[in-house]
Parts: sequence; C-alpha cells; structure tokens
Amino acid sequence: MIKDIIVNLEHQVTRDPACEFAISIAEMFGAHLAGVAFAYTPDFPGYTVMELPPDILAQMVASSERSALAAIERFDAVTARSLVSAEHRLLRAIGAEAPAIFAVLARRFDLSVFMQSEPSRANNDDMIETALFQSGRPLIVVPYVQKDELKLDRVVCCWDGSQVAARAFNDALPLLAKATAVDLLIVLNGKTNAENKEVRGVEMAAHLAHHDVKVEIATVAAPDIDVTNAILSYVADNSGTLIVMGGYGHGRLREVILGGVTRDMMKSMTVPVFMSH
Repeated sequence: MIKDIIVNLEHQVTRDPACEFAISIAEMFGAHLAGVAFAYTPDFPGYTVMELPPDILAQMVASSERSALAAIERFDAVTARSLVSAEHRLLRAIGAEAPAIFAVLARRFDLSVFMQSEPSRANNDDMIETALFQSGRPLIVVPYVQKDELKLDRVVCCWDGSQVAARAFNDALPLLAKATAVDLLIVLNGKTNAENKEVRGVEMAAHLAHHDVKVEIATVAAPDIDVTNAILSYVADNSGTLIVMGGYGHGRLREVILGGVTRDMMKSMTVPVFMSH
C-alpha cells in the first residue's frame, strides 16, 4: 500500500500540477503527504563567488528562500482544503546538492512525485534522474500541462521482460489493483524478439492475475528508435491515463544517465508516468 508520499514543490509556477496530483494520490490511498521546497545557494565556481559583491549573493539566496516559502504557503493552503494529512519541509542546499538530498529523503517514503521539466522554466531532470537511481523507491512524473488528478481508468504497463520493468510492475501494484483496466503493452522489435522469449507477456499477465489484477495483452510493432512514439500513440488511441514502465540508465564516468526510451519519455510524456529502477 501507499502510506506516505513526498512531492518536490515548484518555485516559479502559478499552479503546481505535481503537488495537486500528489494530493489526489494521497486522497485515494489515505496517505500522508510531505511537500519539500528547496532554498538554493547558487552553485558558482569558487573564483566567481570571490568576485561577486556579498550583497548580490545574499540577495540571490534571499530571493530563492522567498520563492521556497511561497511554494510552501501554496502547498499548505491546498492541502488544508483537501484535508489530507500533510507536512512541509524547507531545505537549504547548494544547487547541485539538492537532487542527492531529495533522493536520500525519498528513501523513507513509498512514492515520490515530480513535475516534468518545463521549457524555459523548471528544470527537474537532475532531480528526477537522481531520485530514480538513488532513492530505491518508485516515482511518478507529471506532465507540466497536467490538469487532471490521478485517474486509473486505463493503466498502460510497458513490458519488455526486463528486470526494471518487473520491478516497476511490482511497485505499481497498489495502483494496478485499483485500476479499471490494465493493458500489458509490448513493443515488438528486433531487441525484444531476440532477447526474451517471455516478452509476449502471458506469464506476467498470469502473475498479475494472482494479485487480482486482470490485464489485456497488447502488442505494437516499432523500430528500436521509435519505441517512445509507439507507446504514446497507443496511450492516445486507447485513452490511457497512466503509464507504468521501468526506468533505464547506464553509467558513464561515475554518472548514471537516462536510457534512450526513458529520456525520450521524460521529454514527450502526455500522461503521468510511474517509474522504478
């Protein structure tokens, strides 16, 4: 079950779709909700800081703190109207440190919620990526244009037979159990045909049925480079309301970077995406 949720609160927005979406999840599951806002100290190289007038740096820090406090004020107001159990946390951090701080904090919650990066405004890529690979917990990313609350009318689970997809399905079981319809979507291409004999989904569908989740298996064909578009087209054609998928990545120079499908989905999502790694 989902008993506690943590959401990253946005600064420069008139409405925070991730916050509103997290509240709807908390309402559905009777869960506790924690809203986190960061007050940032700019992450400048040492020589740049030395050249900045002290009052300029102080003004930048104070401005970030005011924005964080405003985000908390909005969070408190909307959670008070919803009557969910809620708390807020104001955290101070150098900009580059915030994603790791959030990921560690998220280990104590069942689910994290983020807003998708918004062009020219909110850049949440590092926060999402770090939480995905370092928290050990699942997360939901909400499109920055999202207006609806959590809807489980049709959940589309992307299955390729992999370890991360299996993990995502397991973590999503509380949501799948409440879904009206669940589709097990398999994108057929050279990779899935060659690497996994169970990719047709029959055994995974049987496993989910043991958890009282009834699924319909669906397949679409697409080349390796067009998997994201194939998924999103299926979701649009079938009125999907939530995508469940494994979050892929690989190491490079000690950094974990998003795999191709995961990265493309973060840029192009049209509905909320539930991910685990």
